[in-house]
Amino acid sequence: MTQLEAARLGKPTSEMLYVAEQEMVNLETVIEKIAQGKAVIPRNKNHKSLTRPVIIGEGFSVKVNANIGTSIVYSNIDEELRKLQVALHYGTDTVMVLSTGGDIKRCREIILENSPVPVGSVPIYDTAVKSVQLGKKVIDFSEKDFIDLIKEHAETGIDFMTIHAGITMRTLNLIKNSKRIMKIVSRGGSIIAGWMIANEKENPLYTHFDEILEIAKEYDVTLSLGDGLRPGAVLDASDTLQFSELFVLAELAERANEAGVQVMIEGPGHVPLNEIEMNVKLMKKITKGRPIFLLGPLPTDRGVGYDHLVASIGGALAAYYGTDFLCYVTPAEHLCLPDVEDVKEGVIASKIAATIADVAKGNKKALMLEEKMASARANFDWESMFKYAIAGDVARKKWETRRYDEEGCSMCGPFCAIKITKEYVENAERLVDQHNKS
Repeated sequence: MTQLEAARLGKPTSEMLYVAEQEMVNLETVIEKIAQGKAVIPRNKNHKSLTRPVIIGEGFSVKVNANIGTSIVYSNIDEELRKLQVALHYGTDTVMVLSTGGDIKRCREIILENSPVPVGSVPIYDTAVKSVQLGKKVIDFSEKDFIDLIKEHAETGIDFMTIHAGITMRTLNLIKNSKRIMKIVSRGGSIIAGWMIANEKENPLYTHFDEILEIAKEYDVTLSLGDGLRPGAVLDASDTLQFSELFVLAELAERANEAGVQVMIEGPGHVPLNEIEMNVKLMKKITKGRPIFLLGPLPTDRGVGYDHLVASIGGALAAYYGTDFLCYVTPAEHLCLPDVEDVKEGVIASKIAATIADVAKGNKKALMLEEKMASARANFDWESMFKYAIAGDVARKKWETRRYDEEGCSMCGPFCAIKITKEYVENAERLVDQHNKS
């Protein structure tokens, strides 16, 4: 029985009980949102090391995903494990293994064995990699190869997987007259489109969607419906290609939920700031409130080298307007395979975005943590400040570089506003109170 099926029967699972406690909400809310398809708990029954399930969707805290994985240019499984540990240390809620080089199956298995949080993947990458390793073209594989790899990922324990089933012949034909600067930037989307053109056939992930649903239901894999035609430049955002695919994804989401399969909808990566609200609200409207998973989004294409900061700005706004799940972006985006430090910076930036949105939306847990941080600052309680900071060890290291031995920090020293307020204003208030009582 899947999480969705259990929720519809009103039967709480251990995962539902766990996330209700973590989110500080009642169990009934969790069950209701999952039953409605407005929230998901990615949890493959074969992922034995998963001890920290999360709920993604309407009414819950914004979640963050970190992408890790090898490339055909650079592959080191030990480094991928270090990336996983760093991502977990700085608070990622999930990870996706997007390997395209080396022993990709072994890399995926090792990450699953060591990850206490849900793990996602994109099976089509494996299909393309296998073709290249056999000396073929990227798109030289059969429809059966697609399904076999999806089955393999599910059996291994993958909790959620991106399926690029929204590119159909109709949407693909729209590219011919498209004025996009960058036609297709999705790696999975380009592989599917190339296969369709070369074979003159409909998208096999679309035509075999019922078979995919059977696999997903068997293992309770959450399907993340990929936006293969997402805009890859802010000037390409919100066009016919993007929204045509979205309507197909909405149709597939309905079919998935009807089959008892949990589903999320992936969204655009490059969107101008003034179009983010419209994009998120339109996605929610068209997909009937289902969980939205956005890459970034990035409101400028010119922040190369600092795209984690660009994505944090876009992500905070997108999450405030209803995005449920943010895929992090690292400083290496558009440049190279991220290293461990890139993963660290990417997670921190995305967690900041998620936190900003949670606070603005009045999330109970987020506001509680803000109150604790404010109290710590007011009392010069450095240990508590580091405890409640998003990246406390980074803050501590910065503080220790130019430490001030008295109350306050080395920025203001004796001119600290909080210290002066305590000595004069608050003391004066106490004297007035004592005078009034006497």
